[in-house]
Formats: sequence, C-alpha cells, structure tokens
Amino acid sequence: NNVSREAQTMVLIDHPNVLKSHCSFVSDHNLWVVMPYMAGGSCLHILKAVHPDGFEEVVIATVLREVLKGLDYLHQHGHIHRDVKAGNVLIDSRGGIKLGDFGVSAYLFDAGDRQRIRNTFVGTPCWMAPEVMEQLHGYDFKADIWSFGITALELAHGHAPFSKYPPMKVLLMTLQNAPPGLDYERDKKFSKSFKHMIASCLVKDPSKRPSAKKLLKHSFFKQARSNDYIARTLLEGLPELGDRMQALKRKEEDMLAQKKMPDGQKEELSQNEYKRGISGWDFNLDDLKAQASLNQSEVFSGAAPVHNPQSSSDPVHPGYRVAFAVNGDDADDKGKNTVVQRKGRFKVTSENLDM
Repeated sequence: NNVSREAQTMVLIDHPNVLKSHCSFVSDHNLWVVMPYMAGGSCLHILKAVHPDGFEEVVIATVLREVLKGLDYLHQHGHIHRDVKAGNVLIDSRGGIKLGDFGVSAYLFDAGDRQRIRNTFVGTPCWMAPEVMEQLHGYDFKADIWSFGITALELAHGHAPFSKYPPMKVLLMTLQNAPPGLDYERDKKFSKSFKHMIASCLVKDPSKRPSAKKLLKHSFFKQARSNDYIARTLLEGLPELGDRMQALKRKEEDMLAQKKMPDGQKEELSQNEYKRGISGWDFNLDDLKAQASLNQSEVFSGAAPVHNPQSSSDPVHPGYRVAFAVNGDDADDKGKNTVVQRKGRFKVTSENLDM
C-alpha cells in the first residue's frame, strides 16, 4: 500500500535535500516510520503562520534551489515525486530544506528497465500537471517540474493558483486556461529572471519544460543563499512547531465558531457535504475534456456559487490529494515501454493531509 511504499522509498534515499527514514517497524499491525524531526515545519506552516502574502524573492530562490537538488536526485534514481508543494517542503532547525511525503511517489525503474511513462492520476489538483489530468499519453519526470513551478507561485503569493476553487473547477481551469504566472500588479517586485523561471516550468507541453538539472543552472538561482540565511530569515523568532500548530487549530476553530448564524450554518453544512462528496465522485474523463473545450462562462454557467471565496491574505486550504485508480494500473504494466491510452470512468478518493 501507499504507506509501506513510502517507508521503503525513504529507507533507500540518501540525499541532504530529501527526507529519509532512520528505520521502520510494525507494532500491533501498525507501521511506524522513524524520521528526522523537522523543527521548522513545512513552508506551508510558515506561510500560514507569519507570511500569508508570501516570501521575499531571495528566500524563495534559496528554498527552491534546495528543492530542485532533491528533485534532481529523485529523477536520476527513477522516482517521480508527484506531490511537490509547499506543504511537502520541510525545514529543519538549521534551515536545511528537505522534500518529504512520498505517499504518491512513483518508481520508473522496474527490472532494470526505465519505465518512462506513468498513467495513474495522482497528486493534489492545484499543483497537478495538465498531462496528469488528461491521461492521454501518460507522464514522466516533467510532471514534477510543473508542480515545482506552481510551488514557486505558492511561495511568492502565500497560496497556490486556483486554491480557492473546488477540485473539479481547478481541473477544468488548469486544462483550459493559460498557465498562471507572476502577472499581477503586486508581482512587479519580482525579478524578470524569477518570472522567466516560472514560465519555463509552466509550459503545457511537458517536452518543452526543462529538467531539474537544467533548471538548477537558471540565472534566478544565482541569488540563493545558505541554510543559515533561511534559519535567520524564516526561523528566528518563530514559535515552536507545536505552538504554531495549536495556534492554527484555534484559528480554524474560531472561524468555524463565527458560522453559528443561520447563513453560517448553511455554509458549514455545504462545505461538509462537499468534503464528503469528493470521495464519491464518478469522474468521467471524456466529460471533462468536453467541458474543458467549452468557453469558461459556458462551463460554469450552471455551477453552484463558490461560498465565501478567500482573499489573498486569508489562510488558504492546501487542497485535497486526488487519486484516480486506472484499470490495469501501471503497477501491473511492469516491463512494458508502450503507452496505453486509458478511457472510461474513474473513482476519485481524497484525503485532507495538510493541517
């Protein structure tokens, strides 16, 4: 299952920018994985706690350079991470950056042969590459590069593009809209090299995206600093991780308490029904493609209104991980180098992981 696969992956990893495990063991039918304590928490935690509008560019360059080093290592060893986002970028007490969470990672080397293509629909919608959504030709390491570009925007703005929308709308907008970028008035503070780096990652044709190794040579990363800089800039004066988590929990409880009015109760009920309903969706790929080809106004003309959309300064929900199980999943296709187009209906499951 996903947990045991994650444990196996983490034991084999040996890179300073990728979280590994010290050991794993089973007790009372539970699998325990012992990992280094990342005292700084995730970049998502820090954004929520003290940087709701995003990090400064030098901080972003420093963090992303280390993430790229980790991705390059994974790709060189045949792994696709498939869930790159701020919530999975972890910081230790010394400012070291590590990429974690291998719950949906894929291995592309089977029986000594490179399996260059995957066909499983896995990841978190806001960060998911278009080719992963489309399921036409499969996908490879370049899917992580798209997610990396979205993560760069997340660190710059404090939230990912489309993060205030439900997962289905995110899928449609990603497929039919132009790729997001640093195009707003507030983004004038960012350099041209930063904008260019993101644009190079967020190209819908995966063959035109750079590899992690090539991206490390981009001029944007010349301004990156040391781990000590991250420790001084992000961690100094920051409450302990446990205290931050409790504060975020209290904030969420306070927001929920404000919805005791009749309208608020309706909103809460709607959100609860929505969350429960995700796991029961029957997702028809052909329907999605048909809808995505329509004009945006036509697509959403009959959609229910999005309640209480969040502003850029509001805490943004990190998103739901969505996994589509494909008949004849790639786990059963080992040793094959051909790409098979998959059609039909998919069952969507979700788990709310980043709190």
